[in-house]
Amino acid sequence: MEDIIKVGETAPDFTLKDQNGEDVSLSDFVGKKVLLSWHPLAWTSVCTDQMRDLERNIRRFEEKNVIVLGMSVDPAPSKAVWAKALLLSKVRVLADFNPLGRVAKAYGIFSEDFGASKRANILIDEKGNVVWTKKYEIRVLPDVEEVIARL
Repeated sequence: MEDIIKVGETAPDFTLKDQNGEDVSLSDFVGKKVLLSWHPLAWTSVCTDQMRDLERNIRRFEEKNVIVLGMSVDPAPSKAVWAKALLLSKVRVLADFNPLGRVAKAYGIFSEDFGASKRANILIDEKGNVVWTKKYEIRVLPDVEEVIARL
């Protein structure tokens, strides 16, 4: 497996389904910053806390012109039920399911051993370039304050 995408590289475009069954493309957000917040699998405790932290802080992200996208390899129907269970109303969670992990692989964070993405945050600027990345150990909750400080 490759290492995580490098700062300065152009972020690979993608189109994935969100929890509402809508297509979401990275290119939809030119002119805004985008945070790709990768979690291995829905329905696990740290992944749940990660998405809830983002939802709780969504206004802070919006004030800094940042679109927040939760990313994992779970199928869209699972993401839909999970988002509803977590009461996610602002954070869109995308399904990198078919083909499995295609986008995670493009960003260098897919784990062949586990068949899922690693946990990572990737920040993309208004022009589509990667400006910050951080991988986390699987059981470590990303610090939302650290992410906001990078904005």
